[in-house]
Amino acid sequence: MTKQEFLDLLIKGLSSLPKDEVEERISFYSEIIDDRIEEGMPEEEAISNIGSVDEIITQIISEIPLTKIVKNRIIKEKEKKKETMKTWEKILIILGSPIWFSLLISLIAIAISLIASLIAIIIALWATFIAVIASGIGIIAYGVVLIVTQNILCGVAIIGTSIFCFGLSIFLFSCFKLFTKTLVILPKNLFILIKKCFIKKEEK
Repeated sequence: MTKQEFLDLLIKGLSSLPKDEVEERISFYSEIIDDRIEEGMPEEEAISNIGSVDEIITQIISEIPLTKIVKNRIIKEKEKKKETMKTWEKILIILGSPIWFSLLISLIAIAISLIASLIAIIIALWATFIAVIASGIGIIAYGVVLIVTQNILCGVAIIGTSIFCFGLSIFLFSCFKLFTKTLVILPKNLFILIKKCFIKKEEK
């Protein structure tokens, strides 16, 4: 793939994004390719090292705020309909604005609620992990006290129970770490999916 082919694919994939964003990204990747070619790297190799066009497009979309994408789409839709829109259509849009505004607020409230729920779940998981660790430490302390007070057999048995707690904490740490990573990535992927839906609709 040549530099021009790469940039053409990138421009096509980003065509629904704000013009200034597209120009900035195209300029950025064009400079990277030029710099690598000047360093003696073959053109195709310089391009392949950057990554696939689809991955770059997804990355760029994830970095641009959803509000900016929606705003850009609204502006383009207005430009398309500006000449053909009838008077009664304009009146309907103006009269319907309170409804659309209410729906937008509802969607934002739902998104905030979901994020708050995810944060609460993560906090609860790690609170459980800390509680298990604390229980293990407390059991060891109690076992030592029993050993010192001459009840050696009972103290050793209790300390053995603490080993189970620490083993459980290791298992919980692995599970909670994976689950937390999934919960953190989930909203990001969801926003990227929403952005792509707006972009695909606009392209149609």
